[in-house]
Parts: sequence; structure tokens; C-alpha cells
Amino acid sequence: MFNLGTSADHEAGGCGGGREVLFRGSDVEELHELITTRFAPHRMDVRNDSCLEGRFECVHEGSVALYELGYGTELDVTPAEPLDFYTVNIPLAGAGVVTLDGKRLPSPLSIAGPGQAVSMRLSQESLNRILLIPREVADQAVSVRLGELPDKPLSFDPALDKRADAVRGWLGLVRQFAEFVDSGLAARSPLALGHFERLLVDGLLDAQSHAFSDVGCGRGVVAMPRAVRRARDFCAEHAHEPISPADMARAADVSVQSLREGFRRHLNTTPLAYLRSVRLTFVRRDLVAVAEGRAPGNVTDVALRWGFTHLGRFTGYYRATYGETPSQTLRNARVSG
Repeated sequence: MFNLGTSADHEAGGCGGGREVLFRGSDVEELHELITTRFAPHRMDVRNDSCLEGRFECVHEGSVALYELGYGTELDVTPAEPLDFYTVNIPLAGAGVVTLDGKRLPSPLSIAGPGQAVSMRLSQESLNRILLIPREVADQAVSVRLGELPDKPLSFDPALDKRADAVRGWLGLVRQFAEFVDSGLAARSPLALGHFERLLVDGLLDAQSHAFSDVGCGRGVVAMPRAVRRARDFCAEHAHEPISPADMARAADVSVQSLREGFRRHLNTTPLAYLRSVRLTFVRRDLVAVAEGRAPGNVTDVALRWGFTHLGRFTGYYRATYGETPSQTLRNARVSG
């Protein structure tokens, strides 16, 4: 499986010092072996009996790795087992379809993580930039925010929305990182390279929604009490139920007043506002599913499902959070799909 090794390994034979062409040509078996070595064991099925014209380049290998990969033919790629690292797929050209844990994503611009099953169908013109992040690197970055190592892998929202300012800014960082490596400065300045690698990981944690998004965003070290974490996890697991701050406090085994103080100090919000934000996240996910035809219903159905009985207030909360109304989300998702 994915293994970046050490700095010494890269100086000896990796591409830690600059871009390296790993493959160009039509030998399917050779390309398959190279990708298996760099990424993970996988199945590669060329469609329509067309001829492979592959391109595989290592931009950088270090604490994170960046590659550019195109097959020059239409094909399906399926890892042999769930991932044990994070992979961010960034399309540069062509088209593709990514399926994660059996669900088709709205865009090939996506992230998958440890334990998840991912597959891709790529067009002949497809060319992707692929960022790989070992779990231990992500865990270390998250521990700065939590005050301790997480006990399970991060669960990211898998679809990156390039219309979002934060995501667009982070994609710009990836482009700048590739230019930084190609310039040769990375090989001359390992300290700057290490800072840039950490910037990519920390930037991703702040740009893309995940299980700990509301913890320590931009605030450095945050040691979150277990009671707050238990209440936060209770919200995620029971958001579809008619729970209240009192239920959250009981789940965390603290008083409501203590819970309010913990949320204020460590999450800069109230328990009720946090619960509402969790429900809005699920609402947006379900609205996109409705727009793409993966689920039935309409805005009212989805709002009621997640406990929003006053549709006027719901629309106001949603607009304040996402900058558009629920109906606009439905329309925009249909257009982008």
C-alpha cells in the first residue's frame, strides 16, 4: 500500500527533489505495476479495446505526494481493497466519474480516505493531479486542533466544490506547490518544502468540511474536553431525532450550563446553534442528492426530515450558512450535474 518512505529514500531514488516522468507509453502491465507500487493494488480495465497512451509523473514525494496521471484511453480503475491513506483527485483535463462507497459523487474533484472504497471511470482525455496524504500525517495535523490524536480517520465531505472560495484558494495552493517544485527551489530549500507540505494539509482541513471542522479552525492548539467531544458526536449521530441541549448534556454527563460554557470556549458557539449547523450540513447533502436524482423529495421534505418545521426561519439559517437559498442549491446542483 501507499508508502512515502523517508527523506533519505527520496534523495536516493524518489522524486523528492523535483518532477520525474515515471511512465509514458502504451504498456498496460508496466503502468499498472507502477501505479500499484505508488498507490495501492488495483484493477485497471481498458474499455472499448482501445490503445493505452499513458502519462504518469511524480511531481513530489515527501510527507505528502503529488502526481499527475493520464491514461490516454477510456478505462475503469478500482483499488483491490479500501484505502489506508487520503487521496485528493484534482481534474486537469477530460472527464471522469468517481464512486465512493457505492455512491456516485457529483464531480471527480473529490477526496477519499482510509477505509473507503473508491472507483473511477475516466475518459480518454482525462488527466488528473493526485495528492496523497498518509493517515499519520493527517492525524498529526488534526491532533494540533484536538489536543490529542484522533481515534479514527477523518470523515471528509467527499465532494470538493470549486465554487467555494476556500476550496478555490486551496486548489491554488496545490498549483503553486507544483510550480514551487518545478522551479527547483524545493530541492534547494528543504525547510520551505516542509512548510509548504504542512500548509497543504492544514489548508485542506480548513477548506473542506470534515468531522472536526468546527474545532480549532485557524486558532492553533485547542484541547477540547471530552464532554464537548461527546456532545458533538452525539449531535452527529442523533441529528435526525428531536434532541435538545438537555439531551446533549446528558449524553456528555455534564450540566446544561457546563455544556454551554464548554461550547462557548472551545467551539465559539452554543449547543443549539451547533446542532442546527450539523442539521444544515445534512440538509445540504440531501438536497444535492435530490437534485442529482439519487433521492426523492423536495426542499420541504428535506427540511422537515432534519427537524426544521418553520420553513421561513430554515431558509434564513440556510442562506446565512451557504450564501444561497435551498431552492438555489437544488437548481445549481442540477446545472453542475
